Amino acid sequence: MTRQVRASPGAAYELGYHVVWCPKYRRPVLGGPVKARLEELIRVKADEHGWEIVALEVMPDHVHLFVKPHPKNSPSYVANQFKGFTSHHLRAEFAHLRSQLPTLWSRSYFVATVGAVSAETVRRYIETQYERAPQAGGHA
Repeated sequence: MTRQVRASPGAAYELGYHVVWCPKYRRPVLGGPVKARLEELIRVKADEHGWEIVALEVMPDHVHLFVKPHPKNSPSYVANQFKGFTSHHLRAEFAHLRSQLPTLWSRSYFVATVGAVSAETVRRYIETQYERAPQAGGHA
């Protein structure tokens, strides 16, 4: 991956967040049409903000996202923009999500900043999730 420094008035930056979040109770509800619509909604929200999605992987019970936001956007803002927007739309469009879960997403999330050196590593990690055997004790 080539290093790309972005610029805006008064700032030059290269910033990436690896964000992971799960459905409430870690239920495996993110398959089939829900998965396809979730991926579409995440891209819509990123485009709305001008954020670059480097990698996205929706697993049955969690989401991995590597996104490059503007530095004015805090990690919590970025995570909550994706979670709130997608929850609203998915619960409106898929009745079974409303009946199976009190809320779509758990309240928590994981976020880590990703530097230029490890960006390719994170992208590869996200893209190969289905190739890995589950770890003892699980992981987010």
